[in-house]
Amino acid sequence: MNMILFMIALSLTLSIALTTLNFWIAQMNPDSEKLSPYECGFDPLGSARLPFSIRFFLVAILFLLFDLEIALLLPLPWATQLQSPITTLAWASMLIVLLTVGLVYEWIQGGLEWAE
Repeated sequence: MNMILFMIALSLTLSIALTTLNFWIAQMNPDSEKLSPYECGFDPLGSARLPFSIRFFLVAILFLLFDLEIALLLPLPWATQLQSPITTLAWASMLIVLLTVGLVYEWIQGGLEWAE
């Protein structure tokens, strides 16, 4: 019981201290970009029919691809406890090599560059 009260008091004290520190250190000089509801770089008052750069889609697809890679590799520590961990490690290594080759290809082709 004593330990629970100590943990509650510690977490409450730490939360209050960090919140106070945030309000004390934070800069309070907002500019027009920070006050804008659109942070994507597009003019919200322009036409909605402007051409959209395909690079946004490319970066989004690359993000999803590597996010999926992490999701596939997360159970790897538990999979090494199976009967044949060498097979599991071989498949995981092949997945990492394949995605690394894809990333290098995109990098060489200039798909990750914003400016042309």
